[in-house]
Amino acid sequence: MENLQGKFALITGGGRGLGKATALAFAQEGINVAITGRNEAKLVETVKELEALGVKAAYKVFDITNFEAVEKAVQELNAEFDTFDILINNAGIGAFASVLDMDVKTWTDIINTNLLGTYYVTKAVLPQLIAKNQGDIVNVSSTAGLNGAATTSAYSASKFGVIGFSDSLMREVRKNNIRVCTLMPSTIASDMSIDLKLTDGNPDKVLQPEDFAELIVANLKLPRRAMLKSASLWSTNP
Repeated sequence: MENLQGKFALITGGGRGLGKATALAFAQEGINVAITGRNEAKLVETVKELEALGVKAAYKVFDITNFEAVEKAVQELNAEFDTFDILINNAGIGAFASVLDMDVKTWTDIINTNLLGTYYVTKAVLPQLIAKNQGDIVNVSSTAGLNGAATTSAYSASKFGVIGFSDSLMREVRKNNIRVCTLMPSTIASDMSIDLKLTDGNPDKVLQPEDFAELIVANLKLPRRAMLKSASLWSTNP
């Protein structure tokens, strides 16, 4: 089992939903956590909860679709705390409409946030993991990244892209003892899915963020050698 105590994790979209649940689960394991997002009030609230669990915590508000902003935030967090050991690329947005009905800006915003954002943050953090010759990168995709559906063209395209990016990255960095995993959950009772009316959040019907966060922690605890030999893609469904 991997010892996670004292490690430093970066979680994008960490102020609510799956990101917040993962941050809290990490803190309970003794992992120091930095979170990012767009809602500063939510980030501040989450950092207070993390610190109450006895770990170091910090937050940054920045535009995940701007590589210069991402790079600057990562450098500032490193200066304040330490280099990262774990990266959770969780930040994402969604909207659903037919190809003809969805405006071009919405379509490209989804691609830029979900796919390019994942690439930008990974590119900013990866040199630290390579220098340590060890680390974990967890990219959150979706079952929508496995199969398209009517009205999901932008979201599915972004999540298909995350899977392809993750698989390629895994093959590049496994020689550096860096694990890359892609998570492909079905609907989770997150703020986004509830706001989009994809679910009412009923715990008897849909996976809860805390449940999926437990799976992330369990995955990171697996022996490194065993995990490096395992498949790069895994999924869960409610």
